[in-house]
Amino acid sequence: MEETNLLLALKGKTVVITGASSGVGLATAEAFSTYGCKVVLAARGEEGLKIAAQRCAALGASVLQVSTDVSEYAAVQQLLAQAIAFGGKVDYWINNAGVMASGRFEEIPIEVSHQVVKTNLIGYLNCAHAVLPVFKQQKFGVLVNNVSIGGFMPAPYSAVYSATKFGIKGMMECLQGEISAEENIHICNLYPQIQRSTGNMHSAKYSGLDFKVPPLAADPKDTAHQLLKLAVFPKKDKFPDFSSWAIKTIHDLFPKIVVNTASAGMRLMMKLKNADPNGGNVLQPSRYPHRIYGDAMISTPSRTTKKALGFGLLLGMAVVMLTNRKS
Repeated sequence: MEETNLLLALKGKTVVITGASSGVGLATAEAFSTYGCKVVLAARGEEGLKIAAQRCAALGASVLQVSTDVSEYAAVQQLLAQAIAFGGKVDYWINNAGVMASGRFEEIPIEVSHQVVKTNLIGYLNCAHAVLPVFKQQKFGVLVNNVSIGGFMPAPYSAVYSATKFGIKGMMECLQGEISAEENIHICNLYPQIQRSTGNMHSAKYSGLDFKVPPLAADPKDTAHQLLKLAVFPKKDKFPDFSSWAIKTIHDLFPKIVVNTASAGMRLMMKLKNADPNGGNVLQPSRYPHRIYGDAMISTPSRTTKKALGFGLLLGMAVVMLTNRKS
């Protein structure tokens, strides 16, 4: 029944997806393509966009690819104009483009940190500023933001990335209030955990960091489906799965323990790995691989195993809380 409803709601609709050349963005593009949408794919790299466009067209979608640096407002305006010319309107806009730089704050080049802010925070600002007037003129439209649980808790040794995610959350919550009188215009925020995508492979790493995605990372296709569902069934804020909610809740209960423990783990990796600095895709488009999934530390556990670990984690939280109350 859900599949039928989604097909009826999405067929022929125009969706713009930023950061669409790999990872969650590519998975989201394929998800919308499956339901017969007109998809507008935006990213900086021509090669990655071409591959993404081919994959979406193979799923039966009408596709437009637009090389776009969302940190430049003129480029976003051009993307919007081409999307309207292509689809006649914009039904959904998915803010997904993002970059990350990890390492000791003072060892990350300042131009890299500046660009993280420009791409993540200013990029989401640029897109919202461009598309919201169009939504108001149309009297409908949904802006969906892939924020990350980084909007609630800091990512260790990723201070600037964390600042952008906190900033996106605050900005979009304010904008939700501004458009609250618009019955058919919505702004939705998704807060997923770390993804088993190419995002980590493409990120910038300094201070000797060299790490792969942990085994309990989320499936980017699942996250993409949640972004799609938010577009069709708008909701202000959503955690896509139990793991995202649980991680955020544990941080709320034990913020210092979580941050200090995670930071200690990162320090250990920096000491053991001692890898060469890697600027990743912050100052240049993502290079190979242009695909959805990245490399994980070990084989990904089954969904059943993940659920079992998740419930075990929840039980542990309950025990700790009960112990604290008694003491």
